[in-house]
Amino acid sequence: MVRLLGRPGSRQPRPPGDGRAKDGPGRPEAEGPRRSLRRGTVAGQVFVLQVVIVLLLVVSAVVALVLQARHDTNQEARNRSLAVAQTFAASPGIAEALRAPDPTKLLQPHAEAARKASGVDFIVVMNTDGIRYTHPRPDRIGKKFVGTTGPALAGGVVIEEIRGTIGRLVQVVVPVKDARGRVVGLVSAGITTAHVGSTAGKQWPVLLAASAFALALATAGTALVSRRLLRQTHGLGPHEMTRMYDHHDAVLHAVREGVLIVGGDGWLLLANDEARRLLELPPDAEQRHVLDLGLDSDTSELLASGRSATDEVHLVKDRLLAVNQRPTDARGGPPGSVTTLRDSTELRAVSGRAEVARERLDMLYDAGTGIGTSLDVTRTAEELAELAVPRFADFATVDLYEAVLRGEEPQPGTELRRTAASGVRAGAPLYPVGRRIDFVATSPQGHGLATGAAVLEPRLPQAYGWHAQDRERAGRIVAYGIHSLITVPLRAGNLPLGLVSFWRADQPEPFDEEELALAEELVARAAVSIDNARRYTREHSMAVTLQRSLLPRSLPEQSALDLAYRYLPAQAGVGGDWFDVLPLPGARVALVVGDVVGHGLHAAATMGRLRTAVANFSALDLPPDELLGLLDELVGRIDQEDETPSGNGAPVIGATCLYAVYDPVSRRCALARAGHPPPAVVRPDGTAEFPEVPAGPPLGLGGLPYETAELELAEGSRLVLYTDGLVEDRDRDIDVGLELLRVALTGAGRTPEEICRAVLDSRPTARTRDDIALLVAGTRVLGADRVAAWEVPADPAAVARTRASVTGRLSEWGLDELAFTTELVLSELVTNAIRYGRPPITVRLLHDRTLICEVSDASTTSPHLRYAANTDEGGRGLFLVAQLAERWGTRYTPGGKIIWAEQPLPQGQRGGTSGAGAAGPDGPEGRPGRPLVREEPGFQDAVQGAAVNRESGPGLSARAPVQPSGPEEESS
Repeated sequence: MVRLLGRPGSRQPRPPGDGRAKDGPGRPEAEGPRRSLRRGTVAGQVFVLQVVIVLLLVVSAVVALVLQARHDTNQEARNRSLAVAQTFAASPGIAEALRAPDPTKLLQPHAEAARKASGVDFIVVMNTDGIRYTHPRPDRIGKKFVGTTGPALAGGVVIEEIRGTIGRLVQVVVPVKDARGRVVGLVSAGITTAHVGSTAGKQWPVLLAASAFALALATAGTALVSRRLLRQTHGLGPHEMTRMYDHHDAVLHAVREGVLIVGGDGWLLLANDEARRLLELPPDAEQRHVLDLGLDSDTSELLASGRSATDEVHLVKDRLLAVNQRPTDARGGPPGSVTTLRDSTELRAVSGRAEVARERLDMLYDAGTGIGTSLDVTRTAEELAELAVPRFADFATVDLYEAVLRGEEPQPGTELRRTAASGVRAGAPLYPVGRRIDFVATSPQGHGLATGAAVLEPRLPQAYGWHAQDRERAGRIVAYGIHSLITVPLRAGNLPLGLVSFWRADQPEPFDEEELALAEELVARAAVSIDNARRYTREHSMAVTLQRSLLPRSLPEQSALDLAYRYLPAQAGVGGDWFDVLPLPGARVALVVGDVVGHGLHAAATMGRLRTAVANFSALDLPPDELLGLLDELVGRIDQEDETPSGNGAPVIGATCLYAVYDPVSRRCALARAGHPPPAVVRPDGTAEFPEVPAGPPLGLGGLPYETAELELAEGSRLVLYTDGLVEDRDRDIDVGLELLRVALTGAGRTPEEICRAVLDSRPTARTRDDIALLVAGTRVLGADRVAAWEVPADPAAVARTRASVTGRLSEWGLDELAFTTELVLSELVTNAIRYGRPPITVRLLHDRTLICEVSDASTTSPHLRYAANTDEGGRGLFLVAQLAERWGTRYTPGGKIIWAEQPLPQGQRGGTSGAGAAGPDGPEGRPGRPLVREEPGFQDAVQGAAVNRESGPGLSARAPVQPSGPEEESS
């Protein structure tokens, strides 16, 4: 509605006979509130209705309060009686007191004390026949209880409301049970409802005050509404309202702006003459939906939406209209909108140029958000070419120096490689992607590279310097229709990166100077992203190179496991995942998989330190839990070393690790993990499971010990170790990842290599957000025919019998060439065990890739190798063992220690298979077995003495050259 300007604010004199009484000047205004409350007026009726509603609400509140108070009273009485009865029945000693000769003497004082403390009216203890033992009134003790006791005798609870001598009350009966659960008595508690407090009486003043306030508020509200109505209408009568409408209608159709009023449902309610002319509306446009008026889609949707719009430009037919629209319900009016239209056709040319500028700004904005979404140089170049086509050019090419693609700083003057190209259609005769290009100096590209400035060639057919680059290809390009070129050097500061070329073919207008400036701005923004990707490529390559140099390049030779592995670095940054395979004495093999928190060079370097530490700790042959404990201390020290002097240290490194040791003789695998995902085991039948391995805290936290779990693996089982990058993902829960891994592992008869391939193929996405290390080990068993063990009595005379048994077994294995050295080694080790160890003493031979001799005893002292002086009578035993064996050492067991020695097999006996391939002809370490001849001091005398002893007696003689290791060779 249009308000008339200049209309006086006071009311006009009313015509006579309008039925309004006047008591004097100013009385109508003064009597406004009084008239508004007359019963014949709407305000008076509203007032009466509000009073009735308030009275009904007050009555309803009183009734609800009374009912609620009664319900709360009964419920409170029930709850309190039940709680007191159950508490007293469950009190210690109640059941014993009921069996006493005089229960009343024991129970009456406690019952009265509990009754007074709890506020109930009575607590009665009775036997199962209902005879009272306690009561507030002593004269009622010994009489039968009045009430229901049957359900309580059955173990239940009785709650009943009765009217007794003290009024209406609630009483509860509960059973008393002995230790066997039998009912030995009953306890009843009760309270009169009159004694339960109620808040209803306290709420009456509040209720009355609220009622009075509601009545007063209703009266005041009605008076205010009446005064507001009189003020808004200014006391106008029907004739005045009609005249005002006529004025509004005249103004509405006289203005030179189109006016539309649309209802909330999208139907056109009113359109003035100018709106009909501008929109070319049909005569029956009013009372039709705006979507059915034949307008363009943008204008129709704007009118139907009812949203606010300010000077929106819409092209309607051949007119350019500025549209303003406001909703009519913003201040409580009816739903709908009012729209004004202004013809601005003369601004079309200016608007067209503004639209072009807006599109270019949009393109630059999209360049800031759409170029450089990944830290990949090639992909960033492709994003630049894809953005420019077709919004700016018909074809776009990006040429970068080879060094940029490798992450290095390029040297000017070298060739470029076409990295990305995009076009509105295929088949353009431009250089293909991947082609190496050396631009001549006369070409626009060569000139731009030499000067560092952008070059505009609006008409390529006349650019003869450009033809000198490749005349045959230039002719085909012109024949294809490409007629205009802008080439812009890619530079990050003063560092040249390459060249971007924009070609125009389908658009007839050539490039101009404004578009040259736009191309320079677009390429400048893209150059920052390409340089960032180049820097990241350099750092990523360095980190990957460092990490791969720290990972195993090949798996060691061993016979216990058939191994296969995979390592996938993360796409967004190198992490600290690693794995390792460590052969241990006794044909055992240790498997380790770990993960350092974080990414980058720091994580890779830390991974290398931890891998080296694990390899060193494994040489101590510690149980998995003790090894993880040492590793935890090491990570804690690394964290402390990495802190800066200012206290703003790097984040705590932290790491996870899983360490497993497999013994092919016993088929047992000992595992411990520090915050690492659990291993998986694939049984020979193809079923996969995740065994329970206690999860210790991650490395570096300290404070908690680790636990070792042992698994017995059947031959042909596959043990799967992995890092969290394989099962964890931000888009799914880890349980989902573990289930996907279990499904991928399920299947019988697959080799470790096939399992690795199946697991990686089953991943939902090929892009890795975190490093993945996967190690699959197929278990083998060292058969009983390759293991021999003997119990040796603690008697020097038993050494000869042991030598004979060992010689016989070596003959069965075809290792007669090793009999002499084996006898010497075993003689020294067994004699040391007899003299300085504790029984039981056991000798074990393992025929693996090497011949392993083990002597175990119950002592925890460790032998110590040293050079014996010429005057010493002992001290040459371990020296002899160290010279004859390829390796020797000591490892501790829960029951003592084992001293072991390995000898390389003869040339014809070497071989065997392992996860890393068969051994070479020179033994398991790729070198020939050691000859028996040594030039170390005392070695020949020791061997000759040992040979004499071998012929002369069961043990070793006391001659100095062949004396076994003396006490100086044993140290605890």
